[in-house]
Amino acid sequence: MTSTEHEEAMIKAFFLRNKQERFLSFIKSPKNRKKFTAELANFNDFDQRFITSVPWKVDPTLSLWGRHLQGIENVSGLLRSKGAGRTCWVISSNPKIDGQEMDLESALENAVDNDCGTILSCIPGKLAYFKGEYDSLLLAK
Repeated sequence: MTSTEHEEAMIKAFFLRNKQERFLSFIKSPKNRKKFTAELANFNDFDQRFITSVPWKVDPTLSLWGRHLQGIENVSGLLRSKGAGRTCWVISSNPKIDGQEMDLESALENAVDNDCGTILSCIPGKLAYFKGEYDSLLLAK
């Protein structure tokens, strides 16, 4: 599957129907892609039927770094329990990681460490994770 096919499957599966064509047109052009990724930090055009909030459950007695690592481990475990593999496809307003296949844990760490909007597509059109400025969401069919 090409990167474009991967992103198309994610958009068609999890975005509101009336917004899909707009975002599909953005990903087809590197020039317009930035219009799409720029909206990710406060993105709210997901189809509500397929999203679940992912709380950041960590042991408060751990150090700050320990809580950070435990949170990433918890989200990674959730995604793996739903069928995620070792890698994921990244769509992000962070240009350092956007448009890449990455190790799931590395991608999660980058998504959590930045206030950028990031979508980690784990199974095209079936499973993804979204980290925005204020939201942490599981996208699953």
